[in-house]
Amino acid sequence: MTTSISTDLQNIARCPDSWFAAQLRPNMKLIAERNLARQGFETFNPERLETRRNRGRLRTEARQLFPGYVFVRFNPAEPGWEAINSTRGVTRLVTGPAAAPQALPRAFLAELFRRCDGTGLLHPDPSLKQGDAVRISHGPFSGILSRIAEMDTQERIHLLIQIMGREVRTAVPRSAVHKVTPAVPV
Repeated sequence: MTTSISTDLQNIARCPDSWFAAQLRPNMKLIAERNLARQGFETFNPERLETRRNRGRLRTEARQLFPGYVFVRFNPAEPGWEAINSTRGVTRLVTGPAAAPQALPRAFLAELFRRCDGTGLLHPDPSLKQGDAVRISHGPFSGILSRIAEMDTQERIHLLIQIMGREVRTAVPRSAVHKVTPAVPV
């Protein structure tokens, strides 16, 4: 069962339940989500659009933002959450010290819910502007730090990337970059 994002935005701060990450077995995302929903657990699995070339054609499809994981909401003070570890499709809950489940930070989730639509699809950061330092998240330049040179209206961002001692201008989809803190030199 996927969450209603608008409801979660309103309830995330005042709800005693917290969100936790559960590691999934390979290729069992749908089975795990279905089985968790049957047990009464709410799940959230954000996705992002990714464009790939396949046999000479460009295909845009939704991909998991956190492959191999699903977020599960429950109150650790109430009994029954231990069943998550034995749910078909789930490997284990992500735990912290003393093998207790580690709740995800509320600020992180609030920002994630803010940027996702009702289906869990992540939208690009609307606060990006010319001159911002960004990290490329996917594509051939994945992981490279860069600076935004120009933004056009067709969801493309023109970046200046340092390659072999010189700046090279390239264009990437807006969804392929994430803003980094200003303290990171580019």
